[in-house]
Amino acid sequence: MPVLHLKARPNARHNQLAVAPDGTVTVRLHAPAQDGKANACLLAYLAEVFSVSKSSLTLLSGHAAPFKKVEIGGLSEAEFQQALGKFRSQ
Repeated sequence: MPVLHLKARPNARHNQLAVAPDGTVTVRLHAPAQDGKANACLLAYLAEVFSVSKSSLTLLSGHAAPFKKVEIGGLSEAEFQQALGKFRSQ
């Protein structure tokens, strides 16, 4: 199962995923970073992005930090890379 390493940025205007040319993944989240709201928003948004159910996502680390690791179940490495490719900046 692929593991996504990312930096979460809460309190954004809207949810947005961006992949920098160096491969760094940043996810801007509409939710505030309090009471687990940003983490819940992150998992819901990633489920949408990768077309998987929320239950197939697991937050492995970074529960209270901006740098997080999320395991994405039900997805091959190729499908994972293809979905991420849509968000790469030129």
